[in-house]
Amino acid sequence: MRLSPLPQDLAAGSFTSSDAAACGVSRKRQRQPDLAIPSRGIRVPLKGEATTSANLRAYTSLDDASTLTHRSGARIWGYGLPAWMQEDWRIHVARERNGSKPRRRNVVGHRMTFKPGEVVIHDGVRVTSPARTWLDLANLLSVDELIAAGDSAVVAHGSEFPVPRLALATIEDLRRMVASHPGMRGMKTARLALPEIRIGADSPQETRMRLVLARTKLGEPVLIHVIRNSWGQPAVWPDAAYPEHLLALQYDGGHHSDPIQTARDRKRKETTERLGWTELRIFKDDLDGEKPFVLEKVRATLQGRLRRQA
Repeated sequence: MRLSPLPQDLAAGSFTSSDAAACGVSRKRQRQPDLAIPSRGIRVPLKGEATTSANLRAYTSLDDASTLTHRSGARIWGYGLPAWMQEDWRIHVARERNGSKPRRRNVVGHRMTFKPGEVVIHDGVRVTSPARTWLDLANLLSVDELIAAGDSAVVAHGSEFPVPRLALATIEDLRRMVASHPGMRGMKTARLALPEIRIGADSPQETRMRLVLARTKLGEPVLIHVIRNSWGQPAVWPDAAYPEHLLALQYDGGHHSDPIQTARDRKRKETTERLGWTELRIFKDDLDGEKPFVLEKVRATLQGRLRRQA
């Protein structure tokens, strides 16, 4: 039997049974196999490419007091999260402390106090602001994991980059958020993480690479550095760099095995070296262990440049 199509507003993401009924969708239609029922009163179309916000929208449509928080808020904002947290798909929903704690299947309920501006409407859902979301993660993450989340909150690229990017929050926004909640759980972690958050890291692994190097005598590499050609035009945008040594660091994740990306990487390396720089590719395994191999790779490359210049 062919199923009747859902109204366009409902097909684009999660919706409540009440919203469906208001659109004339029967209860029988709401229980058909093309719809998932993750929790009472909520339906999610199984086909389509809805955004994270759209898939979570129904959880804040149930009432005017529910707000998405913690890792659910982080997913909406696109924060870099550790693998163990990415694998946990429970939904974090909060209400004010004078209300009842949300209780439903697959939901982690919270009762929280929000100050003005800490809850916003983004992409059709009620969610904690970028800075408040980051602070709420402090009770769940390690210091380095929270630094990575903070890096993804403040990351920005100017107009000289191929894909300009605006920050979700500034480092000062995070600093003010910490100052306004001195007694919150996780505050020690937040205070330790703040001084090491930087603008320019696009992924948790890039943050990890920076931190590993910064905590040694090699020193902290520069982020958002632009390598220019002889006409002064932007030519290469390394993930990190030691400009004084003309050393460009590129972190290569899993997507770099794609043939198209491989060709781009080869062209980037050729351009980098033609401009007098050395490109060093860093992989995930280079960042693992108590003494990550990235340290040896960078030292050896720097020593090699010095010998060639002698």
